[in-house]
Amino acid sequence: MEVLVMVTTESSRKTALRMAKLLIQNKLAACVSIKQIFSVYEWDDCIEETKEFEITIKSKPEFKDYLIQFLNEISTYDVPQIIYKKYYSEMKYFDWIDKSI
Repeated sequence: MEVLVMVTTESSRKTALRMAKLLIQNKLAACVSIKQIFSVYEWDDCIEETKEFEITIKSKPEFKDYLIQFLNEISTYDVPQIIYKKYYSEMKYFDWIDKSI
């Protein structure tokens, strides 16, 4: 069975945790993982080096468009990272996601 894994980032642990809780409360995700990362990227013609928090969202493929809209609305970034992929999952895990959201 297929599950959707979507990844975004936030600038602080506080905003990442707020986002994770909203995703769970709104039944858009069954599980959200947060980890601290260090990113290097170009923004406004400058090379930026910054600590960020990567947010990995486990959900259903049919929620993709809702998640994209939701993340664009609540992200603190002007251009939020929103990347996603469908994965096949073991049946017990799929059932848990299906029952959770």
